[in-house]
Amino acid sequence: MLSPKLSIIIPVYNEENHIEKIITEVQNAPIKIASEIIIVDDGSTDKTIDILKKYSTNKNFKIIFLPKNKGKGAAIRKGLKLATGDIILIQDADDEYSVKDYPAILEPIIRGNAQVVYGSRFLGQISEMRWQNFLANKILTLTANILYGLKITDEATAYKAFKKEVIESLKLKCERFEFCPEVTAKIAKKGFKIKEVPITYHARNAKAGKKIKLKDAFSAFWTLIKYRFKD
Repeated sequence: MLSPKLSIIIPVYNEENHIEKIITEVQNAPIKIASEIIIVDDGSTDKTIDILKKYSTNKNFKIIFLPKNKGKGAAIRKGLKLATGDIILIQDADDEYSVKDYPAILEPIIRGNAQVVYGSRFLGQISEMRWQNFLANKILTLTANILYGLKITDEATAYKAFKKEVIESLKLKCERFEFCPEVTAKIAKKGFKIKEVPITYHARNAKAGKKIKLKDAFSAFWTLIKYRFKD
């Protein structure tokens, strides 16, 4: 049996202070399978584009520049169209998650024990998360569990990995941060089991560049409810 290939999709928007560090870390991630890095710039207006252009000649990268900002979900969907790997891993560009957790996230899929893996912050270690974000995460997770009969601990985690055929089977429509609740809802409705593994998480605040806001939490909540009753 051939070793699987990994596609790492990195949606980016105005991350001039972090993107080079993230790219270096991803390149040196402790994994033993072949990988490709797909970076989708979502209409950045800072120096992110100039930084990314330096990597455009590297054959291990696929870098796409969207003409205007549409949102994280739109960037991920664009990246999915370019992915050639057997496994898809979503990597944020904000330096809150650690690539040291890649082996734990990927192993269940590589071994054939899972088709979908979520890296759970609440099973692992969390630092600097504001109480408002903690509460919103707990409410969203509880909502997902009630509506879809799940038993997960972290619905909104950014570290999600899928077998390619699983994520391709979902008709995703997300534009912004509703990627997480939409993909969770549609995975559950199709009957795929979500395997969780513990990860480490170091939160940043708005001053440091965090972009998700209270309105995004309400949008995520509504998305979970909406897709319970429609496709």
